[in-house]
Amino acid sequence: MNPELYCRDASVGAPPDPLGPAGQNWGLPPMKPYQLYQQAYQPLIELFRSNMQHAGALRIDHVMALLRLWWVPKSAANAGGGAYVYYPIMDLLGILALESQRQQAVIIGEDLGTVPEGIRELLQQFGIYSYRVFFFETAPDGGYISPAHYPEQAMATLSTHDLPTLIGFWHCEDLKLGQQLGLYQDEAVLQQLYQQRHVSKQRILDSLHGHNRLPQDYPRSVDHLAMDRTLNYAMQQHLAAGAQQLLCLQIEDWLEMTQPVNVPGTSNEYPNWRRKLSAELEQWTGNSAISDLLQSLTTLRKAH
Repeated sequence: MNPELYCRDASVGAPPDPLGPAGQNWGLPPMKPYQLYQQAYQPLIELFRSNMQHAGALRIDHVMALLRLWWVPKSAANAGGGAYVYYPIMDLLGILALESQRQQAVIIGEDLGTVPEGIRELLQQFGIYSYRVFFFETAPDGGYISPAHYPEQAMATLSTHDLPTLIGFWHCEDLKLGQQLGLYQDEAVLQQLYQQRHVSKQRILDSLHGHNRLPQDYPRSVDHLAMDRTLNYAMQQHLAAGAQQLLCLQIEDWLEMTQPVNVPGTSNEYPNWRRKLSAELEQWTGNSAISDLLQSLTTLRKAH
C-alpha cells in the first residue's frame, strides 16, 4: 500500500555473530530513512500505536534498528554481504516515548547481539527497559553476574525464543542441532563451542551454589551432571531474586522441554515457530510441581 517507503532490492537482517555464524536474512524489505522523514514518520507512528494500544508492554525485537539496520542486498551471496544503514534515532525515540505515554505501555528493547557503543545508555535515558539474558550476563573472568546486580530498569530472562531451552542448553542440544542443520561448517569452531559450554555450565553451577539456590548435597561438578528439575527450578528462582523490575520466563522450561521454538539463521531447515507445547493448557496449569514453582517465584519477586 506504500511502495515508495520500502527498498525492494534489499532485505533486513543481522551480521554474522556467534548466535548466527552465517548472519541472518529475514526476508523483509527495509523502510527507507529519508522516505520515513518525508512521510512525517506516519508509518512508524501507526506501527507503534497499533502494537501498544491493547497491551501494557511492548517488546521491540532488535531495538538497535532505531539507530542502524543491517541491509542485505538481493545480490549478496549471504547475509554477511550486507551493510548498516543509519536512521534518525532521536526522532524515532521521541515518537516512541510519546506513543508509550499515550497508550500507557512500557517499552522493552532487545539490546542484544552487535550493540553499538552508547546505545544502551541512550535507551535508558528514554525510559526503555533493557533486555538481560542470564546466559549472556558474564563478568570479565567468565563468571556469571549475580541477578542482584542487574540494572533495575530491565527485563531479565533465562533464555529467549532465539536460544535453546534450559535442558537444551545444558545438554548442548542446540550445538547438535546446529551441526545437523549445517550452521557450523568449521569443526574446530564447533569443538570450541562445546568446550565453552562446559565451562559455562560449571560457572552456572558455582553461582547457584554460591547463592544457596541448590541443596547442600547437590553435585558441585558438571561432569556427568544432567539437567534435572532441581537444577531447572533453581535457575528460575535464582533469576527471580534479581534486582530487575521485570521478569520473563518460558513455559517450555516449566514443562522441561528440549527442542527450541526457533533456530536463528534458518528458514526451511527447521520448522521455526511451529513447535507445540508438550502439554495442553489444562494439563500444565493443574500440575502441582509447576504451581509450587510459580508460588516460589512470586514470593521471591515480592521480596525484591
